[in-house]
Amino acid sequence: MARPTYTPKEFALTGLTGISDRTLELHWGLYKGYVTNTNALTEQLAELSVAKITPASKLAYAELTRRLGFEYGGMVLHEYYFGNLAANGKGAPSPELEEALTHSFGSVTNWREDFVTIGTLRGVGWAILYQDPQTRQLSNHWVELHHHGVPSGFQPLLVMDVWEHAFLLDYKPAERGKYIEAFFANVDWTAVNARLRSS
Repeated sequence: MARPTYTPKEFALTGLTGISDRTLELHWGLYKGYVTNTNALTEQLAELSVAKITPASKLAYAELTRRLGFEYGGMVLHEYYFGNLAANGKGAPSPELEEALTHSFGSVTNWREDFVTIGTLRGVGWAILYQDPQTRQLSNHWVELHHHGVPSGFQPLLVMDVWEHAFLLDYKPAERGKYIEAFFANVDWTAVNARLRSS
């Protein structure tokens, strides 16, 4: 049975404000590693399942399955992250997005303050603005390790990588706030607007 093979997506990201091309180059290499590992784990799991799992292979199968969640999540979240960036930013929040943010947070300013607060939490992970597909409500979430804390079925709208590899060449670890400012200076709002599902 043929298994899906993933290919790294292309993103023309250079000249971002406050995020160096060198950081992007290293970050891109890390993303490609997630794609490679997702493909390798998918193939290994297919081989194990075809051979039928035995008591001896059950632990290996379980560990590979857990690892696939991490690698696949890393691949997908990086695609959202790179996909919502553009040099010097692009566009602005649409009236629909502004209305949804105001409905969910009281104002766009309240949403941004909450998102920044989540982005500055100690530890590694992601700050993500999600939309609940049932209620259309928006909420900010901290997602650790790509697969811990993901609200199942929610649509990512804005994804910010706050692992240190996203900013360490440009800022000190204690300067994550400066990286977050740079991130917002480069948000491609046209991509974020397109992810919003209207009722």
